[in-house]
Amino acid sequence: MARAEIKETVEPVDTILSKIVYIEESLGILNEEEGEIFLEELKKEIKELKKSVDNMKLKLLLSGEMDRNNAIVNIHPGAGGTESQDWAQILMRMYLRWAENHGFKTDIVDLQVGEEAGIKGVTFTVTGQYAYGYLKPEAGIHRLVRISPFDANKRRHTSFAAVLVYPEIQDDITVDVKEEDLRIDTFRASGAGGQHVNKVSSAVRITHIPTGIIVSCQSERSQFRNKELAMRIVRSRFYDLSIKIREKKLEDIIGDKKEISWGNQIRSYTLQPYRLVKDHRTNLEIGNVDAVLDGDIDGFILEYLKSVKIVKNGVNK
Repeated sequence: MARAEIKETVEPVDTILSKIVYIEESLGILNEEEGEIFLEELKKEIKELKKSVDNMKLKLLLSGEMDRNNAIVNIHPGAGGTESQDWAQILMRMYLRWAENHGFKTDIVDLQVGEEAGIKGVTFTVTGQYAYGYLKPEAGIHRLVRISPFDANKRRHTSFAAVLVYPEIQDDITVDVKEEDLRIDTFRASGAGGQHVNKVSSAVRITHIPTGIIVSCQSERSQFRNKELAMRIVRSRFYDLSIKIREKKLEDIIGDKKEISWGNQIRSYTLQPYRLVKDHRTNLEIGNVDAVLDGDIDGFILEYLKSVKIVKNGVNK
């Protein structure tokens, strides 16, 4: 094990132990005169301790070959037009906020904006240790139930969006993507960006013809840089596909790519007639919907990883 990896493992444990000692020593203060003024501070310390312990538990569950890699996330709406496109944008915000809260760097590689609202699709990268390991449980169909803000009659609508998660492949891994199997198109970038967006064909779309993999990138001003980023994602998806086809376990790494419709969802977000988020794989329910949509999804990630580990070990949950 490399020195950096040892340090990465030991330091969080030392931090947790130090926090436990501090909290234990601070408990005595509460019994002293006017000690209750320290109660809120102590509650905050306990909350931070719980968060640190949960993060440690998560890392212990991440032992897959690609878990330490950066992640590539793709979100696209199901049928339903503006309603589903708006839901896809809400999910994008949820994951970007989650990444921000965890100190991960994110880059939007390709964003297709809807005509009225929402997005037709987005691809973004999440850079940081274990980004893929953390996000892989999020792959699947996500369902939203709410009173539609786009319905003048204020009726309840159900929307679906698909989330796909891929590990980013490092440069030291050989991926045999042949030039003759690629079709590379350039086009003008869409969305905000001023004159550069309207006049320069800097965006790049790469199609891997044998597999049908299509990757677009328009985040950079340089066509060369967009092509480089798009090619990195093509390599990652091709490698991912090759490995999983060989193992016949495609769903394990990108999520079950079922029809984006009723009955296929991994999680439901209900805003009406009650407020609840439920993961259908683990049956975990969280009532604080606003916190979840603001990126607080660690509970779902941890519970899913625990359930997968139990199944792999042959133990009934």
